[in-house]
Amino acid sequence: MKYSDVGIDVNKIRSIQAIIGRSISSTHRLPKIGKVVSGFGHYAGVIQIGDSLMTLHTDGVGSKILVAQLLNKYNTIGIDCVAMNVNDTICVGATPIGFLPYVALQQTNDELLNEITKGLVKGAKMSNIAIVGGETAILPEIITGPKMGFNFDLAGMTLGHLKDKKKLNLGNKIKPGDAIIGLKSSGLHSNGYTLARKILLEKRGINEDIESINTELGEELLKPTAIYTSIVLKILEIFDNDVHGLAHITGGGYTKLKRLNSKVDYILDKMPSIYGIFKQIKLEGNVTIEEMYRTFNMGIGFCLIVSKDKADEVVAVLKQYKIKGKIIGNIKRNGTGETFVKTEEMIKDKLVKL
Repeated sequence: MKYSDVGIDVNKIRSIQAIIGRSISSTHRLPKIGKVVSGFGHYAGVIQIGDSLMTLHTDGVGSKILVAQLLNKYNTIGIDCVAMNVNDTICVGATPIGFLPYVALQQTNDELLNEITKGLVKGAKMSNIAIVGGETAILPEIITGPKMGFNFDLAGMTLGHLKDKKKLNLGNKIKPGDAIIGLKSSGLHSNGYTLARKILLEKRGINEDIESINTELGEELLKPTAIYTSIVLKILEIFDNDVHGLAHITGGGYTKLKRLNSKVDYILDKMPSIYGIFKQIKLEGNVTIEEMYRTFNMGIGFCLIVSKDKADEVVAVLKQYKIKGKIIGNIKRNGTGETFVKTEEMIKDKLVKL
């Protein structure tokens, strides 16, 4: 199966995004205060005010909400919403400082809102950000679904800050020979769920025990997205200019690396074995290697691109802070932003282009 088989064509989405990007760029000179430094195409928008930078980013949790409905468990989905926002914010080197959630409900439901808020607060505490407001909308004609009273959508917006504009990290410093370090994910995170649900839940029950993941399917699918804020900001603090690029592996999988720097290629030749939920999806859906890495994080939720001579030191610091990370590849010169992947299961020296 492919992501496009369930109605999500990443290439078409990117084409539409490019059109939107060209259109909204006409607004970048409108503010009377501040200057837009990066307004489209990276993980967060950046506006310079004086010598400091302000960043803005918005994201949601997608169809993972449907898994929460199946389990009737809503107190962790807010963590995902915060995570998807703050993890993207740190990709430009900014510190997330404020968050605004948006919840659209089919009908008023105090119990549901209370449970969602529990997750939002927990995610905020894990990220050291303040929830400074938000919006709740009741939209019965727009928010529909099979579970009356528990149908909703959840998204958020994050404000970030960079005190020194010289610390802005957009990937332009990435150079041949740099090492790519991957930080372990907690599971699927919050991407690819339309395909994952199509493959797994049409054949299996939500509470079915799955041998390859050693737990119930629903429990695995609802695991909150890992939040990388503290460790990534610590690495930036320690290694400073030796960190050349930062990437949150979300929608589009490892093709997202191209947005950092399209003049080099990304060689992921030391990726971990395909395991757990990813292995189950690949086998049951007969999904190709290319499609898996274009859709899912495959066990790596965040990538650090660092100077080759500092890579081992970065891994040592990750271990010191009890974060599972390893070198998963390197940067190749004279590229066009393409990503090539190889796992331990694949034929020796064979790289697959995504």
